[in-house]
Amino acid sequence: MQHVIEAKNIVTRFGKNVVHQDLNLHVNRGEIYGLLGPSGCGKTTLMKEMVLLQHFQGGTMKVLGCDLNNITHKKAQELRQQWGVLFQFGALYSSLNIYDNIALSLREYTTISEALVAEIVSYKLDIVGLEQRVKEQYPSQISGGMRKKAGLARALVMDPQLLFLDEPTSGLDPISAREFDMLILRLRERFDLSIVMVTHDLDSIEATLDRAAILDEKSVVAEGDLKTIKSTNNVFIKTFFKGRQP
Repeated sequence: MQHVIEAKNIVTRFGKNVVHQDLNLHVNRGEIYGLLGPSGCGKTTLMKEMVLLQHFQGGTMKVLGCDLNNITHKKAQELRQQWGVLFQFGALYSSLNIYDNIALSLREYTTISEALVAEIVSYKLDIVGLEQRVKEQYPSQISGGMRKKAGLARALVMDPQLLFLDEPTSGLDPISAREFDMLILRLRERFDLSIVMVTHDLDSIEATLDRAAILDEKSVVAEGDLKTIKSTNNVFIKTFFKGRQP
């Protein structure tokens, strides 16, 4: 099976603080893959390294076949167009309305007409379940759940192969969270996406993930499907999945 992400012996340090030590994992094409673990274990840090927002100090990482240790600026720019990122709180630009937030990458990376930009933005709003009237509103004028969907529409606007989601259901009520889970599953099937997700939401984990890595003690202590992970003898795993053993 083809890997879209391969991390080998990753080392991450902040000064004298070691966050990752000899961390290894791989993400298969077409799967929804979870980065799980206790707070402070470096899940979001690892995701930032995958999307070139931060650099690791040791090891190798390949994303869509590109070695991040030996990547030119031009290739990095091309690679960024092949993934989309939904940050935890949407990370929308507060000074731009929703339309301009979603259109941003199209205007920056392509030379398509504004008419086509408008068509694509409208389509992306539709597929994430937002009404067209939202386009003229600003992030401060819509709910948290709507901001997440707008952020998701922006993440999808370049038709990426890879989608990164950082705590996509945090702050949502239980009904909205489960609707978001179903949306993620539909988008994966519709666009043949590979998805990497950081989450603490047990219901979301059970509903969406094909495989996951448990980060603890600076490394990956378990990787595989949920049945495999739950059978691993690790204090965090046994506590986290308490009452949900297979």
